[in-house]
This record gives sequence, C-alpha cells and structure tokens, in this order.
Amino acid sequence: MTLSILLGAAVLQLVALSLAMTVAWGVQQRTGNSGWIDAVWTCAVGVVGVASALWPLGEETSARQILVAALISAWAVRLGWHIASRSAAKSDDPRYAELVRSWGASARSQMFVLLQKQALVSLPLVFSVFIAAHHPATGLGWADAAAVLVFAVAVAGESLADQQLRAFARASRGGDGICVDGLWRFSRHPNYFFEWVHWLAYPIIAIGPFDGSYPAGWLALTAPLVMYWLLRYVSGVPPLEEHMVRKHGDRYRAYQASTAAFFPWWPKWGSKRD
Repeated sequence: MTLSILLGAAVLQLVALSLAMTVAWGVQQRTGNSGWIDAVWTCAVGVVGVASALWPLGEETSARQILVAALISAWAVRLGWHIASRSAAKSDDPRYAELVRSWGASARSQMFVLLQKQALVSLPLVFSVFIAAHHPATGLGWADAAAVLVFAVAVAGESLADQQLRAFARASRGGDGICVDGLWRFSRHPNYFFEWVHWLAYPIIAIGPFDGSYPAGWLALTAPLVMYWLLRYVSGVPPLEEHMVRKHGDRYRAYQASTAAFFPWWPKWGSKRD
C-alpha cells in the first residue's frame, strides 16, 4: 500500500468525521441534550468505518473487507442503539453538561471546537479499520478468526456490563446507589474496558500473520492506543468519576479505593451494595 493511498484515505476520513461532528454539534445545540453527541459519533465512526473497509483498492471486494465491515457495523449498531436509548431517557450527559457550565457564555463555540477535536482523535480508529480491511493476504486465516473472537468477547462483555447497570438502576428505581453488581465489582468502568478490547480486533487482523509482508499493518495499533488514552485519561473515566464523587461523596471514594478503575481485578476486600 503506497503512502499516497494512506494519506488520501486519512484526509477523506477526517473530512467525513469533521462533517459528522458538525452535525452532532447542531443536534446538541438544537436539543440541549449533549447525550446525542456520542450517538452521532458512534454512527459516524460506524459509517466511515464501513466505507473505509469496503473502499475498492483491487479488482474485487475481498472476504477480509466484508469481515471488517461487518465487525465495525455490528459495533456501531449495538453501541449506537444503546447510547441513543439512554440519551432519549434523560435530559443531558453530566460530563458534557459540566463543561458547558464551566465555559459560560462561550459554550457554543467551545463545544464546536471540542467536537472537531473529537473528530481528529477519532481518525486513528477508522484508519485502523481501513488498514485491517486491506491486508493483502489471500483468504481468511487464523488472525481473522482471532479478531472475531476478541470482538465477540468485547461486545458480550460491554453488553453484559450495560445490562447489569440498567438492571441495577431499575431495581433501585433510579435511586442514589452505586452499582457493584457483576462486572462492576471487578472494574469501576467495565463497559469502557470492553469498549477498548473491541479496538484490539483490527490490529490483530492488520498485523497478523506477523510475517512482515504488510508493514502498514502496524499503524492499526493506533486505534487501541488512542482509545485507551481517551477512555482512561480524557473523556471517559476522569469526568465521569468527578461527577460520581460530586453525587455520592465518600461512598464513591470507598468504591474507588476497593475497585480497579479500568482493567478488571479482584477487589481488595468485599464490597457491599450502596
């Protein structure tokens, strides 16, 4: 794969993502519900990812292109539906709402800039999809099968974490508790962890079978690296935990002390339902 093809793909992807996040900004401004931002983002990454996977570079579409397109589309449909359903049921996302409050009169322009930054940092995700889909190896092999297994584990884990959180919310009738059920006993953010695991599938396809025949495949590692940085240190764990500490105080601090933030681990001591 030539440098011009790589650069051309990246430019087209960035333009598409930028336009999509402009739409997300417009939806947020019109509805006042910033939860729709993540729904639009998920759909955008899914659509751009599918287009990138199926982009014709050869005479015919390969089985690998179809496989990668199926993976990213399945991810987008599941996560997009989950976020859209959640956004429809509440008035705002506390992470974005806190930013809007802190920006004051400049919130409109600041939000636009933030979402364009989000488009930029999303580029490695769809670029990794493109790289994986266009691995030149003939036919599907063990790396493709391994990626499907990783994808299945990631989607199942994230779906289970989301289901457990919804069940807890229903049981507590939207009360003031902290979910420590199921996967939430081993990680304070198991949904984020499994979301990150999903992005490991594309480097496995892109780099395998580790014979050096596809040097561009190593670029796909940018997806899990960027996603981990975003979830663990930028837009995922930090703002959500700040919100939870404001809401629950010492009870959430106790949960922080006993339970891993991201990678699941056995609690230091027994936890109890708040």
